[in-house]
Amino acid sequence: MNALPLFLLLIPGAYLVGAVPWGLLIGKWSSGVDVRSIGSGNIGSSNVLRSIGAKQAALVLFLDIAKGTGAVLTATALADVAELSSLETSYLEMSAAVAALVGHNWPIYLKFKGGRGVATGLGGMLALFPIGGLIAFIIGVSLMKITRYISLGSIVGVPLGGLSLVLFGFLGEFSAVYGIYGGAATIIIVGRHRANIVRLLAGTEAQLGQPAKTKTEA
Repeated sequence: MNALPLFLLLIPGAYLVGAVPWGLLIGKWSSGVDVRSIGSGNIGSSNVLRSIGAKQAALVLFLDIAKGTGAVLTATALADVAELSSLETSYLEMSAAVAALVGHNWPIYLKFKGGRGVATGLGGMLALFPIGGLIAFIIGVSLMKITRYISLGSIVGVPLGGLSLVLFGFLGEFSAVYGIYGGAATIIIVGRHRANIVRLLAGTEAQLGQPAKTKTEA
């Protein structure tokens, strides 16, 4: 089967699913809170944790990770049904993961103002190369625990996980196409943390455990 129809079907679909703002929806459903008006104004799990609570944040984290893993697993299943070549399958999986990440960061439902993509990016990484995803997760969580800065764990963990995709792809452990995702995810996620990087350098970044302020107080 020609791969083009699958690309035309899956990429927009992965974007639209990735764009679902679970942080905003769960905040409103559980507490009547619009997380965009509190703390960083971000719709991700870290701001949900500060503004609402741990249970809601854990649910948001799970659902955002599922965006990335779901996109890749769907691509794999469709490629198998269509009997695509291994190279075509790799491109389809990689493209779906990127589309989900782009959807989370620039969601059409919220006028393209979304999150930073850490959880969704991690989900895609876990599906493409579980070891790389675990590297990013372990390093990220370790830094968060040591420094109490969630953003620092993301800024360091994601590039190292992405680098593992590039390195192991180059070594032939899996398709080198996955390295494209590692590079793209790193650029997108670190780029979305520009303001956090500025605050970290200035010593004004909020630490884990600090309560969220309203946007008028922040």
